[in-house]
Amino acid sequence: MDSWRPRDEAESAAGWRLWLALSSRLWPSTEWDGTPAEAVCGLRTVLAECDRIRGTYAGDRAAAVLRLVDSVVFVVSLPMDLWRDDVLQVDADRAALLHSDLAGVVEHVADVRAVLARGGGWAELEAR
Repeated sequence: MDSWRPRDEAESAAGWRLWLALSSRLWPSTEWDGTPAEAVCGLRTVLAECDRIRGTYAGDRAAAVLRLVDSVVFVVSLPMDLWRDDVLQVDADRAALLHSDLAGVVEHVADVRAVLARGGGWAELEAR
């Protein structure tokens, strides 16, 4: 999706909530314990906000913001499903795979944030 324009104030607010959720830490912090499960914890927050946004549009699939939410859920769910229960310390090979999965999420999130910022009228915040 290259563009998004909120159809009303409620969709604008939903877009803002998604933008804020996607602004959260996606990479592990410096306190990371070395497990994939801990590394993907930030993705849980994103999925939870996506579920809340979906809930506000129950029965109304016409909201364009839901296409963005669905794309985020799809991209975030793949590494989340793969790594969320993995509590073994990563070795070099698994660290490379985990890094690749998280980098794919970060790349997609950056694209969605840019679309939201342009459509929502807060593009100047994205440049910071």
